[in-house]
Amino acid sequence: MIHIKYKKIYLPKTECFPDGTLKIDIPEIPVTDNLPIELEYRDSYGGDLNLLIYITENLKEHYSNPINLYIPYLPNARMDRVYDKGEVFTLKYFCKIINFLGFNKVTVLDAHSPVSVALLDRCENISPEKYINSAVELSGIDRENDYVFFPDEGSCKRYSAMFRDFRHIGFGIKKRNWSDGKILGLDVFGESPENRNVLIIDDICSFGGTVYYSAKKLKELNCGKIYAYFTHCEESIKRGVLLSEDLIEHIYTTNSLFNVEPDGKMTVFDCF
Repeated sequence: MIHIKYKKIYLPKTECFPDGTLKIDIPEIPVTDNLPIELEYRDSYGGDLNLLIYITENLKEHYSNPINLYIPYLPNARMDRVYDKGEVFTLKYFCKIINFLGFNKVTVLDAHSPVSVALLDRCENISPEKYINSAVELSGIDRENDYVFFPDEGSCKRYSAMFRDFRHIGFGIKKRNWSDGKILGLDVFGESPENRNVLIIDDICSFGGTVYYSAKKLKELNCGKIYAYFTHCEESIKRGVLLSEDLIEHIYTTNSLFNVEPDGKMTVFDCF
C-alpha cells in the first residue's frame, strides 16, 4: 500500500490486466512550491516493490520536487546478515533498490538492526519513545514501583536508555534448542519482579513465543499484571498463544505491520 502526500493525501488507483500487468493511475498533484512529496510505503515483505518503483519514477518524471519515503517497517528487516553464499541477503538488495530510486530522505520507525540504517542512504531512524510512553500511561505502569522487562539483550540495548527514570528493570536470556532454533525457556536477570506489575518491551513480535516464555517465567517469580509493547507486531500474533491465554493483560503496538481488526486485548497506535 502506497500513499502520496503533498499537503493532502493522494491515493494511486491500481488494477491488473489479465496477464498481471499493473495499471496505475496517480491523481494530478497541484504543486505550488518546492515542498517534498512524501511517499508512505506499507509492505512487510517487499512484494509491492515494483509498485513503489513505478510510482516513484513517474513522480520524478513529472515533478521537480524532492521526494521523501517513509517506511515504518522496513521489509526484510530480519534478514540483516548471511552466513554463507547460498543465503540471499534480501535486506541488502532491497536497500540497494531504494537507494537507486534516489529519495531525498528515507525514514524508518524503530529499525530492527543498525545494519538497516547503514544500508540506506540519507536514512532517519525514528525512535518509538512516544508510543512506548503511551503504553506506559495506558497500562498504568508506575515508574517508581513497577517493573520494565526486556526479553533479550537486543531489546535491552535498544530501549534501556528510555527507562532511566524507572527504578526496577530486568532482562531475559533465552534458552534455545540450537538444532531447530525453538525457544525452550528463559532466565531472568536484574531486579526481582515480585509483586510488581510488568511492561515487556520489544521491537518485533510474530507469534509471540519470546514474550510467552518471558511472561511464564515472570509469573513463576510472582510478578503482578503483565503488559507488552511491540513497535512492529505481525498479524500472526492472532494465531499464537499470547492472546488465547491469560498471561498478558494487554498488548500495545503500532499499525506499521498490524492492519487487521485488533483483539480486545490489543491497542494499536497509528504511525502513519
